Amino acid sequence: MNTNKPELVIKELGQPGKREMTINMGPQHPSTHGVLRLELDLDGELITAVRPHIGYLHRCFEKYAEQMDDYSKVIPYTDRMDYVSAMNQEHGYVIALEKMLEIEVPVKVEYIRVIVAELQRIASHLLGIGAFGLDLGAFTPFLYCFIEREKILDIFEKSSGARLLYNYMAVGGLMRDVHSDFRKDTSEFVKTFRPKIKELNDLLSYNRIFIDRTANIGVLPVDVALNFGASGPVLRGSGYKWDLRKNDPYSIYDRFEFDIPVGSGEVGTLGDCWDRYIVRVREMEESLKIIEQAVDTMPETGDVTEAIPKRIRPKDGEVYVRSETPRGELGYYIISDKSASAYRVKARAPSFVHLSMLPAISVGSLIADMVAIVGSIDIVLGEVDR
Repeated sequence: MNTNKPELVIKELGQPGKREMTINMGPQHPSTHGVLRLELDLDGELITAVRPHIGYLHRCFEKYAEQMDDYSKVIPYTDRMDYVSAMNQEHGYVIALEKMLEIEVPVKVEYIRVIVAELQRIASHLLGIGAFGLDLGAFTPFLYCFIEREKILDIFEKSSGARLLYNYMAVGGLMRDVHSDFRKDTSEFVKTFRPKIKELNDLLSYNRIFIDRTANIGVLPVDVALNFGASGPVLRGSGYKWDLRKNDPYSIYDRFEFDIPVGSGEVGTLGDCWDRYIVRVREMEESLKIIEQAVDTMPETGDVTEAIPKRIRPKDGEVYVRSETPRGELGYYIISDKSASAYRVKARAPSFVHLSMLPAISVGSLIADMVAIVGSIDIVLGEVDR
């Protein structure tokens, strides 16, 4: 029996000639951005209900983290949650443990962490934006976004040796110092990438067809966003100015000048798919500002491994630390019982929260709009299923 065929259930309603259908979108659908199954109730082409089904990509992150015999061995597993912004996942975990251990991190380490986190934010947004355009039929912007993303991965590869899952940040420092051309390569990327954002806007953002597919679609009112616990570009797309880097600064983000882009209903209704998209485009510009300032002021010297403890044994207690990833607020809750491994680890994943909002913003839309709505919340299923 072929289990890959989509189910089609047809129910006759009271009115002659009118039918209701329940169909599956995914988990093999290319526009669900991973192995996600959406069960859609339809009245013709109109969506009357959405039920997300998850669990196809279960990472077992939290239980693995509790079974490791060393806290530092958990870092590679953080990479595999949101695997397109692995540096940001690592960053949140190491600062949680550093808070628990009361470790003072060298200044040079903080600068490098901020630079790679913002480069990773740009790389993640480029993938999200490119895939979003591809979902709606725009193939060329996808290629352009990948060309620029490759330049960031080249920088990461020179320092960490990897292009996707890095295991680069360590509790108290970094696994190794950045390569000798890091400052030059990063500055060159900032210089060449800034004009590319304008090209992207000309090619995709203000393209008439793209606007027609995204404006007034999947509208998320700000009160609904707050009630669901939305964060990141999804929340800011609804016009709410909230960014942990500004509102609850961590690391050394309070040293840099940058803005928080928010949606404004520029081409449609505030909080629609286009607003969520354009927030990510404008965030890349702000990340460039942070990177420029950090590269210019980063200390030339310093040992990035000097504060790494030989043994990690936190005191009895618990800690919760949140950080701003490309998809929103990532939180790590860790309980220590003084042993070599955590008693309990919990990750608060923004993609999981945002996926839960689909039924609230999809009912009444067309089937084709479902593709735009899923793409606009920019989920990663490794983070959803953890």
